[in-house]
Amino acid sequence: MQQKKIPMRKCIGCNEAKPKKELVRIVKSPEGEISLDLTGKKNGRGAYICNNAECLKKARKAKRLERIFECTVSDTVYEEAERLLNSN
Repeated sequence: MQQKKIPMRKCIGCNEAKPKKELVRIVKSPEGEISLDLTGKKNGRGAYICNNAECLKKARKAKRLERIFECTVSDTVYEEAERLLNSN
């Protein structure tokens, strides 16, 4: 029997490839709205980050989300992500 392939994604904070299920997805919808996607099924351009506040700090400092989504990312998105990561 063939082993099922585990989808891997790269964290925008530490640049490590990890299984998709271990990462939190941040998505930019076609309307341009940026939000956290806990289901991993929302439409739009996605970026992945470890379930770790340190990776979020690195990504924020290097403005990686701005570069990926090609727009400015509001502080509320970062604060919401930080709250979620700290609660886990």
